Amino acid sequence: MDATHLHLVLAHFPIIGTIIGTTILAYGQIFKNIEIQKVALTTFIVMALLTIPVFLTGEESEETIEQLAGIPEQLIENHEDLAKKAIWLMGILAGLSLVAYYTIVKKFSFAKILLWITLIVSLATFGLFAQVGNLGGQIRHSEIRTESKLNQDQTGNSVKDKSEHADKEHADND
Repeated sequence: MDATHLHLVLAHFPIIGTIIGTTILAYGQIFKNIEIQKVALTTFIVMALLTIPVFLTGEESEETIEQLAGIPEQLIENHEDLAKKAIWLMGILAGLSLVAYYTIVKKFSFAKILLWITLIVSLATFGLFAQVGNLGGQIRHSEIRTESKLNQDQTGNSVKDKSEHADKEHADND
């Protein structure tokens, strides 16, 4: 298994694992179940650890995919830029999870507040990773690409509109 294959296999974990952890934490918060909260925090820490190889294999995956025809370079760059932000947010979530876990075990009074903050950060982390995954999917799956973004020139005008306009002018001249 090469780095590209590993990247594709592991890339789903930060997305799915984070939403699962968020759901578990929300359940633990609603029902005030400390053991369930610990499971959620552990899930976030494990997902953060799994995110590291996903991120590290991204560069080699980029080199592999750039050699294929029909792959828009801008999609790859957008995916990479957002992934850099997402890994930092995942690191923050993991750090919060470690601290929250410790505060639960030590029964600190601010543990409840920290758990709510962790829940909010986990939602943001999931949202960001969902966007990263969507951009990654668009790299190889042209059927999910948003054509409006791909068909714009530097001025923001639709390339399709320009060609339609040129075709119309050409037909009018005939």
